[in-house]
Amino acid sequence: MAVTCPDSVHLPPCDRIVIVFNRCFADPAGFNTRLCGGFPEPYYRPAEGEQDYHRVEFTRDYPASALHEAAHWCVAGEARRRLPDYGYWYAPDGRSAEQQAEFERVEVVPQALEWIFACACSLRFRVSADNLESGLGPSVGFKRAIWQQVQTFCQRGVNARAETFARALAAEFGRPDPLDPALYQLTDLS
Repeated sequence: MAVTCPDSVHLPPCDRIVIVFNRCFADPAGFNTRLCGGFPEPYYRPAEGEQDYHRVEFTRDYPASALHEAAHWCVAGEARRRLPDYGYWYAPDGRSAEQQAEFERVEVVPQALEWIFACACSLRFRVSADNLESGLGPSVGFKRAIWQQVQTFCQRGVNARAETFARALAAEFGRPDPLDPALYQLTDLS
């Protein structure tokens, strides 16, 4: 379990999130992965050589982007973590209704983890439909599916990387157990 660094409490939340992630996963003998901000768009870059490290890049200094991209990394299996941007399909803003439905289907698990991570940092979670141009916000079904997935994670557990990160965030931010299902209400997603 990570211990809060006394100086880190004065840093912006995003910097603290980066510190926690890197403390958990940057070790070259372990996952050799770093969370890095300041980018115009999020992207995952696998290491290109023995001296390199994997980079989970997030948008600017946005805590929600950092947590969301960390969630995608926690979801991706070993084979996916060898591929640029995990080899995932992505349609940019302006998706059709069918593309939006597929987006919502594949985003339930990462957004559920993002909510758990946000709770561990005492940050508000907002469901992202990521399709502003089309005016399609998150559907009621999508919100319910995310809430149900969080409840499932709280009852059955999450994978080791997600649990390590969630608990380390909670320790850093002085929060209760982030896998307590009582912390998550469907009405919080309205």
